[in-house]
Amino acid sequence: MKKYHVITFGCQMNGHDSEKMHGILDQMGYEETPHMEEADLLLINTCCVRETAENKVYGLLGQLRKIKDKKPQMIIGVGGCMTQVEETARHIKRRYPYVNLVFGTGSLHRLPGLIAGAASGRETLVDQCRPEGIIEGIPAKRQSGLKAWVPVIYGCDNFCTYCIVPHVRGRERSRRPGDVLEEIKDLADRGYREVTLLGQNVNSYGRDLGGGYGFADLLKDADRIEGLYRIRFMTSHPRDFTANLIDMIKDTVKVCEHFHIPVQSGSNRILRAMNRGYDRDYYLRLVERIRQQIPGAAITSDIMVGFPGETEEDFQDTMDIVERVRFDAAFTFVYNRRKGTPADRMPGHLPDEEKSRRIEALIRRQNEISLEKNIEEAGRVHQVLIEGVSKTNPDLVGGRTRTNKLVFLPGREEDTGKMVYVKIVGGTLTYLEGEVLGGGKCPCV
Repeated sequence: MKKYHVITFGCQMNGHDSEKMHGILDQMGYEETPHMEEADLLLINTCCVRETAENKVYGLLGQLRKIKDKKPQMIIGVGGCMTQVEETARHIKRRYPYVNLVFGTGSLHRLPGLIAGAASGRETLVDQCRPEGIIEGIPAKRQSGLKAWVPVIYGCDNFCTYCIVPHVRGRERSRRPGDVLEEIKDLADRGYREVTLLGQNVNSYGRDLGGGYGFADLLKDADRIEGLYRIRFMTSHPRDFTANLIDMIKDTVKVCEHFHIPVQSGSNRILRAMNRGYDRDYYLRLVERIRQQIPGAAITSDIMVGFPGETEEDFQDTMDIVERVRFDAAFTFVYNRRKGTPADRMPGHLPDEEKSRRIEALIRRQNEISLEKNIEEAGRVHQVLIEGVSKTNPDLVGGRTRTNKLVFLPGREEDTGKMVYVKIVGGTLTYLEGEVLGGGKCPCV
């Protein structure tokens, strides 16, 4: 039996695409191996949102030459967002001729035929099917038996000036409600207890379908599915996070009180330059509305520094919004130039030293806030879904609260999958410490 190995870079959507690669290859009769050198087929699923991810891919491709020389029959395929860019696909074919297959985000359903073509061809096979429509029924091999990703919408129509995603993932395309709900029901019937609904902007779900059925309706229907414990979703665009959606979430049982809402910048001038479609006051009102309607909700965010033309005043506006919102956590990063985006052609690109100074200040302050908020959790009771034994301490198990905070507590492997009530006894920067309440019953209900 031939063996395969898949390497994944990037976001949760890429992660789910890799699950589909696993499913397709299993169906083709391949056997997965955890060791890259043993593989007869090696697939690399790439990300092009940031330069660092691309550099890691190129570094890996450079290392693969030695493996390919020792094992010339190995098929190497490179897919994902990077290779949907025509210039990048040509570069890989020219610079790394030992790569057998280059395929884009729209070619996943054609993978069996592409692998056969790459195996019989003498030069790199390039396939960049334009991401259009939605192909249902592609098999997926889930990486966990407890939690699962479920895409609800592909592509993006927002065209933020720094972002390459609409160019590589295509325009927004919503899955039919029946297909999404059927997949979630099937997962629940198979013992999955938590699903995360995915999309570049889940709040846009349904607009392209017509009929007025939107994301709030989808969440409401998913909430009724038996056997499912929790529903999460990401990512939300602030502009499309409606009051109706907040009201609906407040009235559901399974939709978790964690909201990932990228702010990107606290400066109105920079937000306009980014084409984000909202200003700082709108964002602050949105956060206030969520916290009023759903007390105890956790709010996380993406924050960028060093956008072209960002002044010290603009940066201080970002620091100010961090102080005002007090995010539970934030993914912080410096602006990376992406060819083909409007921001790449804008004047005022900042030197790396200044971007480094700003990101270090932002990370330092956000870490302080995250630690403070986690310490404040001491004494509170949370419902925790046990996900498994700690990798560093066999006497502890780990799980997450509905607000998506990681908790470690005494337990055993057989506790995996249980829903327990936990009293928090301590907090660190990255996780909480807890203990199970007697009988697993919450004293407050």
